[in-house]
Amino acid sequence: MSGEKKVKKPYKTKLGRFFEDRGVTTTWISKESGVNRTTLNKMLNKTCDYAPNTRTIKKIMKVVNKLDPKKKSNHFFDI
Repeated sequence: MSGEKKVKKPYKTKLGRFFEDRGVTTTWISKESGVNRTTLNKMLNKTCDYAPNTRTIKKIMKVVNKLDPKKKSNHFFDI
């Protein structure tokens, strides 16, 4: 098992890959951010065309910055 290269899942957004690479669950993100899991799933997967509002982005970015303070919202969102 060691030495295996992780395969990027094509259906994940940049935000989804960020959390997945860190082993973070949607349940944890939801508790930390206050964003419900249905909304999170829309943000983390490319299965639908979803554009979160500014308030939701701010909530998610607070969680992102706990994991990597250098990340900015434009790393994940087209704003």
